[in-house]
Amino acid sequence: MKHLSSNQIRSSFLEYFAGKAHQVVASSPLVPGNDPTLLFTNSGMVQFKDVFLGRDLRDYRRATTAQRSLRAGGKHNDLENVGYTARHHTFFEMLGNFSFGDYFKKDAIAYAWELLTSEKWWGLPKERLWVTVYHEDDEAHALWATIFKREGLSLDRIVRIGDNKGARYASDNFWQMADTGPCGPCSEVFYDHGAHIAGGPPGSPDQDGDRYVEIWNLVFMQYDRSASGELTPLPKPCVDTGMGLERVAAVLQGVHSNYDTDTLRAMVSGAKRVTGARDMHAPSLRVIADHIRAVSFLIVDGVVPSNEGRGYVLRRILRRAIRHGYKLGCSEPFMHRLVDDLAREMGEAYPELNKARERVTGTIFLEEQRFAETLATGMQLLDNAIGRLGGHKVIPGDVVFKLYDTYGFPLDLTADVARERGLTVDEVGFERAMESQRALGRAASKFGAEYSQDIAIDHKTAFIGYDGCRGSSRIAALFKLGGDGEGRALAQVESLHHGDEGLVVLDETPFYAESGGQVGDRGVLRGVDAEFRVDDTQKRGGGGAFAHMGTLIMGELKVGESIEARVDETARRATMLNHSATHLLHAALRKVLGEHVTQKGSLVAPDRLRFDFSHGQPMTREQLADVETLVNAEVRRNLAADVREMPYDDAIKFGAMALFGEKYGAKVRVMKFGDFSTELCGGTHVQATGDIGLFKVLHEGGVAAGVRRIEAVTGAGALEAVAETEALLGRVADAVKGGRESVEDKVRQLVDRAKKLEKELDALKAKLATGGSTDLAASAVEVAGMMVLAARLDGADAKALSEAVDRLKDKLKSAAVVLAAVEDGKVRIAAGVTKDRMDKVPAGELAKLIATACGGKGGGRPDFAQAGGTDPAPLDAALAGVADWVRARLG
Repeated sequence: MKHLSSNQIRSSFLEYFAGKAHQVVASSPLVPGNDPTLLFTNSGMVQFKDVFLGRDLRDYRRATTAQRSLRAGGKHNDLENVGYTARHHTFFEMLGNFSFGDYFKKDAIAYAWELLTSEKWWGLPKERLWVTVYHEDDEAHALWATIFKREGLSLDRIVRIGDNKGARYASDNFWQMADTGPCGPCSEVFYDHGAHIAGGPPGSPDQDGDRYVEIWNLVFMQYDRSASGELTPLPKPCVDTGMGLERVAAVLQGVHSNYDTDTLRAMVSGAKRVTGARDMHAPSLRVIADHIRAVSFLIVDGVVPSNEGRGYVLRRILRRAIRHGYKLGCSEPFMHRLVDDLAREMGEAYPELNKARERVTGTIFLEEQRFAETLATGMQLLDNAIGRLGGHKVIPGDVVFKLYDTYGFPLDLTADVARERGLTVDEVGFERAMESQRALGRAASKFGAEYSQDIAIDHKTAFIGYDGCRGSSRIAALFKLGGDGEGRALAQVESLHHGDEGLVVLDETPFYAESGGQVGDRGVLRGVDAEFRVDDTQKRGGGGAFAHMGTLIMGELKVGESIEARVDETARRATMLNHSATHLLHAALRKVLGEHVTQKGSLVAPDRLRFDFSHGQPMTREQLADVETLVNAEVRRNLAADVREMPYDDAIKFGAMALFGEKYGAKVRVMKFGDFSTELCGGTHVQATGDIGLFKVLHEGGVAAGVRRIEAVTGAGALEAVAETEALLGRVADAVKGGRESVEDKVRQLVDRAKKLEKELDALKAKLATGGSTDLAASAVEVAGMMVLAARLDGADAKALSEAVDRLKDKLKSAAVVLAAVEDGKVRIAAGVTKDRMDKVPAGELAKLIATACGGKGGGRPDFAQAGGTDPAPLDAALAGVADWVRARLG
């Protein structure tokens, strides 16, 4: 058996299958580009899903990959086991070979056996290999039997799974992509690590032991399962295989645990170095070694820490690692220091890691800083809660929720701590507290709470507003808002009368209902002798009915009547400009900042646009300018809007960006502006980018960890913003008595002069604080062998007082010094004690003595302390008593 490094295993696997006419395909990102509902890429077949389903045609029929994969959410949530077992990971690499209607079982099995056992390749001992087949798959069994007979191996090592002969899981060796669709039997290859490790062969009662480890799974997709469960043979069967690199590395490197393989061992060693841990075998080091791979590659692929979706999984993993560093005694940020170690191990195979190294390091460091601020406090709360449990073994749900809500402790992090101490957490109580908070949040976020009630109506309004702002329609339903105060409620009625507030539901409407960040349209509905003012349009009745919200300002409306619907065209047009600009802004941000940028929220209103996006640091002035320039360049190109409706899968192939977590129908609307921007969007847009006129950024700032926000204006709003800036520049020019062309130099001169004056002022204050020509040190008195100085220096600021205390300590050698100043009725105090006396006369207590007398508080280190007070009257007396206080302390 050859001894190969992880890098050698990866490259030789790809080399072997390249030699068998397979196309070597690069690893896809951990964020699936072809399925926004899938949390992470969790296997090699994800990027080929559409190929297997026949929706995507490639120019090759054989492929091989080394795929970065992650399993840390949903049914794959094994987070609590990572670090404590030999083979659980969040991040792992899946080696695979695929056939898209080309070769099938015979070649797949032959390839696997040759690569594993041939002396030219890996040379695994044949007598240590076992295989399993689905119990009805006679073809696969016969193919393996032919090989085993040729090699002189017992056929008992070929185990039928699912035949009720000791197998625990009847479906272990049958794979399917979903409840319906392509599926088929599997054949798995196992390696026997030896009798010194507990566990039995596959299919036996003790098969869950660690002795026999699955290293390769060959999936033979040969059926199509219907909704009724019927299996129909596929016209072109396919092969999908997966081999965990970490598992086969353990085999080829002669170790049992994946954490003893070269790459992970290097990361464990790095974790030991940066945390200062002593025990190389501590489970916490394995947790950190695994998690640095997961968080780094997630950030490489554009995920940023947040409180939702993929960002929340990243935050959970990272905070779990930070907590394990804390457990090892490391209280300083350390995870970011491992990025270089990881790049050395995996950067050659995945150059995208090297490219994003600076961004990865910075993102991790920022998250470490944020969590470090609350980790110690949160752990203290948890320790106190555990201490109050007495003989109970369950941490209450309200405590778990407080840790999550106040200190950012994910549930599984608290559960991790609990498990280490032989405890569990009350997950039901936690969820109850979580739901209570959600309910409060929903109630607090209601705009016009009385209008937020959904309506019981089974009606679907047709939207006809893409091509215009007017239309005729029929009233399908009316709802009146009745009652007073908090008791107001909607009730379905047959008619509305003058002055009534309520909702009007139409058969079809040109009014856009709020969706995708775009606000609802406003305008009027007119009948024969009636006029209804529409203040907002929202989706109700499960999203199918468009509810026109407002007040009947004239006449009467009845169900079934015909009306004319008129949208406020000025507001709609302004909204369209802003909406199209958000698409251009999104594309520009990805070009300037990187492809990790994804939309996290938006507001598109007539007067402005707001766009939230994933990014870990504030944008620089230059980056904002570049984004603004890019957007305006596309505006000037006057690109025509290319609007298409197509099936969702076709839209993704077309290059449209889909948002994770959004629900899309079978057919979607694609909005394309040249080659610059292509997104899925159901909103209203301009006919060409030139309609936007001008794009102007007003503000950029943070709204949450890892999420930034840009506010901007377009069209007339942008021109107004420019005019305001021009007016402001003119006022500044007048104030500094210069022209616009010289205002920058004038302001810079004023700033430089102000800085110079501040320095001179600081120097004067320092001179004052040290006594000027009068030597303050001469005022010190000797008390029991040490010098004591207490003085008042009005006019000195905190910095000057601090510097004066330090200088006087140096001059007096063995001393206690307290200086105070009064400014605007406030007392400022600084105290210092030389090291030889600070155990008997702590500076913190000395400062507190003066502060307490002056109605304040304070304290600090034994050698230096600061304090403040609100009553200057007792200050002189307090300072006069310092010498006696020191004398009493020294006995």
